[in-house]
Amino acid sequence: ALDAPPPEWTAAPEKSHADGLYNEASDADYEAAEQFCSDHPPDPPRLLPSHTIDRIAAVGCAAWGLDWPNNKRFVGRISNSSEAKGGQAVTRVETEDACGDTCLLSDFPITAGLYDTRGKAGVYFEVTIDWMDANGVIAVGTSSRPYPSWRLPGWNRLSAGLHLDDCRKFFEDPDGGRDYTPLLAPGQVRPGDVVGCGLVFPTSTSTSLSSDAGPRTSAIFYTYNGMRLPDAFKGVYLPRGAHDVYAAIGVSGRTALSVNFGGETFRWKEGNEWAWRVEGHVGQLAAGPSADEELPTYSQAR
Repeated sequence: ALDAPPPEWTAAPEKSHADGLYNEASDADYEAAEQFCSDHPPDPPRLLPSHTIDRIAAVGCAAWGLDWPNNKRFVGRISNSSEAKGGQAVTRVETEDACGDTCLLSDFPITAGLYDTRGKAGVYFEVTIDWMDANGVIAVGTSSRPYPSWRLPGWNRLSAGLHLDDCRKFFEDPDGGRDYTPLLAPGQVRPGDVVGCGLVFPTSTSTSLSSDAGPRTSAIFYTYNGMRLPDAFKGVYLPRGAHDVYAAIGVSGRTALSVNFGGETFRWKEGNEWAWRVEGHVGQLAAGPSADEELPTYSQAR
């Protein structure tokens, strides 16, 4: 089997706070998000269109960017590398004071359930903080689709987030989150800092990357200015083949940031290895007699 048997997900051991340290969403937003998730079940994993696979093959990680949110609360600008002139290698986001809570999702999944992960450790991306106002919030994480666009990552179904104002971590946690690590204290993140997010793929013993490694479950971890921090969550997005997972960037208030999917060198050095590249597993069959067999195109699969 490609994936380890999925254990039942359990909450992180840290105490869950009832309220946010600095900011709180309204009860109306919470109730609307719960209704949204009830009305819209998670999308199943899908084959990527053939033109998307061709683009990834041609430009690699530069194919990834952020979708414009279906959310009138978003007041700002998004400039993807594919849209920018002058060879911009990252996606840039700027928001204004009037910007409300918004979750921006990557246009393509960073891990797609129907594609193979053998030989890969996981996927990784980084966010550089250019500005975060005293009343602003930036959050870095992951999510499946659909996700309520007026909620920050980690607050609702199948979503994780590290909120950089109070440095608490969230996974499907609509309350105040959980303390993450003393290596990242509330108020510590400053302009120029780089926060990375990694999703570790699960393996069985036979598919571990090193001969002396045993099976591992999935995990989400973060990095801070090139230093890998402890795993934030384990046993998430399992079974792996059941989910397409997207990068998720939360913004509120006046902020400026850039998202690096690999177009520029990562601060976390290990992330520059092929085993962590976001484009590394797309286009390879997830199961079957030949691990190297390419997936059929979208038109062929319909």
